[in-house]
Amino acid sequence: MNYLKQISLAILCFFCLSFTFFHHGWADYDQKKVLDFKSTIEESVYENPHALAKVKYKGKLWLVYLAPTSRMTDRGLTADMIKKGTPVRLVAYPHKTKKEEMRAERIYVDTVKYELR
Repeated sequence: MNYLKQISLAILCFFCLSFTFFHHGWADYDQKKVLDFKSTIEESVYENPHALAKVKYKGKLWLVYLAPTSRMTDRGLTADMIKKGTPVRLVAYPHKTKKEEMRAERIYVDTVKYELR
């Protein structure tokens, strides 16, 4: 029985560490450098834990972390609204260490603002 408790504890620790490692908290992004620009969605994924999009910014393809899909849906932003080819305006913060990655604070689709935080 003691052996099963040790395995269970090890598995629990592994899951806690893996979720912490893969969590994209706001602290990883430079909130002093606001990126406010218009672009077109090149690719998007509307899945948990966060919806993602790829857009061109300053001639490079950037990965944009959006909000969890439940939050986006609650605020009226559906998967069809951010599909490939959709023109958008983004207000985002660049990652402190990863090039071409940002996290969006808000997104405008057809001039309608959607808060993502």
